[in-house]
Order: sequence, then structure tokens, then C-alpha cells
Amino acid sequence: MLKGKLTVIGAVIVLAFMLVALFAPLLAPYDPNAIDLTGELGRPSAAHILGQDKLGRDILSRAIYGTRVSLFVGFTVVAISVVIGTFIGAVSGYKCGIYDMVIMRIIDVLLAFPGILLAIAITGVLGPNLRNVILALCAFGWVGYARLVRGQVLSIREREYVLSAKALGAKNLYIILWHILPNTLSPIIVTATFGVAGVILAESSLSFLGLGPQDVPTWGAMLNEGSQFLLFAPHVSFFPGIAIMLTILGFNFIGDGIRDHFDPKN
Repeated sequence: MLKGKLTVIGAVIVLAFMLVALFAPLLAPYDPNAIDLTGELGRPSAAHILGQDKLGRDILSRAIYGTRVSLFVGFTVVAISVVIGTFIGAVSGYKCGIYDMVIMRIIDVLLAFPGILLAIAITGVLGPNLRNVILALCAFGWVGYARLVRGQVLSIREREYVLSAKALGAKNLYIILWHILPNTLSPIIVTATFGVAGVILAESSLSFLGLGPQDVPTWGAMLNEGSQFLLFAPHVSFFPGIAIMLTILGFNFIGDGIRDHFDPKN
């Protein structure tokens, strides 16, 4: 019962942030980049509900627009990673042999490096912008999905209905698309839900380090800007930090609920 309630809470949180991102221009009370030096580090007030940063910019407006960046990066990276990882994992698990061995060694090498360090290296070389952040996070994001799908395919490929399809002369691509991949969707969906939360945290980390998008507000960059004022203006970092926490919590609650739903023991 408690897990069901947490799933609903997570869904409400994620839906709320998605609506905020969708209607950001209507919800933001100010231009997120409008500078007002007279309001430098202004505390929350009736005019600025969440206060102002060191340049007098409205924190609420910047947090609202930051929602767009975080959710866009999260969904885009996970979508690309799922497609690439599923394709590579399915072919690797189905074909086996030298192809499987080569792919698994590449995956082992990528897993030997902390993903965030690889992302830092890529964005550091290519430059800090939205496209490069997505590229950097996709560079290692597909690995987990490839391993997951490969393991599922190795089990499913020996089942009776797959062997029957082979005996009837079905082509490999047809068997993979219509007999194998549909039976791997449950773990992929669960992993992807948790993956969105992980990508949002990774994007915020890159932005905190100054390697995220420079032309739009991001939660990580807002945290970084407020880190030097924690003692006398904690609101500058507090509210974007809360936004990151709630978003990740929401996706994790949903992921837990989906996992429990697909668990045959429940």
C-alpha cells in the first residue's frame, strides 16, 4: 500500500515538473536572464518569491526554465541510449560469437571508467553546450541497456517459440523484433525510468562544474553560483537543489512502482 502511494506521489511530482517545463514562458514571472543589480542576493519577497541571485535575476524564473533543460536532457539521453543499447545488446546476444565478444570487451572497457569522468572529458574537449552534454552522456549511457538486453536475449533465444520461428524459416531481424524484444520491454522500462533520474543528476553535475549549457539557466549552474553565498544567502542554492532532489525522487518512486508491478513475486 505504501509503495503504491509513493508511486502516485512520484507520478504527481514528475507530471508537475513536466507541466512547468511545458508552460515555462507563461509561469515565469520575469525574464530569467533579466539583470537587476539593485536586488543583488535579494531574499524571498512578494515581488520575488524565491529571491534573487548575485546579479539580481529572479530565482523562480530561472528555476522554471531550468526544468526545461533537465527534463529535455534526461528524456533525450535515455531515449537515445535505450535505442542504441537495445540494438547492440539484442544483436550481440542473438548472434554471439566474435561479434558478442568484441562488443562485451568494449562494454567492459567503458565500465572501467566512471561515467561522469568520461562525460567531463568529452564536454571539456568539445565545449560546454547542450548538444555536447547530450552527446557526452549518451557516450556511456547505452552501455547498461546493452548489457541488460544481451542478458535477456541470451535467455529468450533458446525458448520454444523462438526455435519454432527459426524452424519455420523466419529471418533473424524478424525474430529479434517480433519474438525477442517485446519480451525484454519490462526490465528496459524499469531501467529507463531510473535512468532519467541518473541523467538529470549527471547533467546537473556537469552544469555545476561549468560544463553544461551556457546560454540557458540550469539547476546545476544555479547551485554553483550560490555555493559562495551559502552563509548569508542560502536561498540562491537551496531552491534549485530542492528542484533537483524532488525530480530525482519522483522518477525513483515511479521506477520502484513499475518494478514492483512487473515483479512476478508480487
